[in-house]
Amino acid sequence: MSDAERLKSYEAFAAETRAELADITRRMDALRAENKVKTATYRQLFAARMTLKEIDRRLAEHGL
Repeated sequence: MSDAERLKSYEAFAAETRAELADITRRMDALRAENKVKTATYRQLFAARMTLKEIDRRLAEHGL
């Protein structure tokens, strides 16, 4: 894999991560509006969001 292909893959990964983070945030907002913050679904989304935020932070640190 060339450096250009590798960079393209990392950029695609970063875009997918940010899109998934945005989707999870929207889903959590909808659950919060319905006062369902103590549900298992909300808690699972919360954990996923924390993981994705950390990945996004690390990508941003490296300029991606």
